[in-house]
Amino acid sequence: MSIADRLRTIPSLTGTAPDLDALPSDPHDLFTDWLGTAVVGGVPEPIAVTLATVDADGIPDARTLLLKDVDERGWAFAGTASSRKAAQLTANPAAALSLWRQPQMRAIRIRGPVVQASHEECQADLAARSPQARATVPPGEWRVWRVQPQRIEYWQGSPDRQHIRIIYGRDGDGWTRTVDRGENAR
Repeated sequence: MSIADRLRTIPSLTGTAPDLDALPSDPHDLFTDWLGTAVVGGVPEPIAVTLATVDADGIPDARTLLLKDVDERGWAFAGTASSRKAAQLTANPAAALSLWRQPQMRAIRIRGPVVQASHEECQADLAARSPQARATVPPGEWRVWRVQPQRIEYWQGSPDRQHIRIIYGRDGDGWTRTVDRGENAR
């Protein structure tokens, strides 16, 4: 059996999508709601995100890390100043984040410019880590970055493929929201 044939035999969209309640005008409120639903539903690693950056040759580079915060300043993640992601963000300060919550057939995509947090915030985040984790970070190396979203997509899958995509786009200091269902949401 070829890999393609084998892949077609593997079930997909096997989770159970929660009810989709009224949609808020602010995408951060929807994130808070979906995070709470994931935690209560026992979704493993609900703050694990895939961060995508671009290297010096323009080739995408992705890795999984933990989301640190979500607020009006952006979606925060952290790492060392000597890491490959730090070099890529210095050269091209833009990124995308992607969360996949299989048991609930939900995904979230965020993209936008990236800014580095203040020295004080970086130090506070480092101090919040376990002593074992802090011990591996050389002095002055810890960084926190924020993706300042220009676009946030919430996707809820459906076994009948009538998916729902909720798209928030930056509009000045606020957000626009569109909802695509069915064929348009793929």
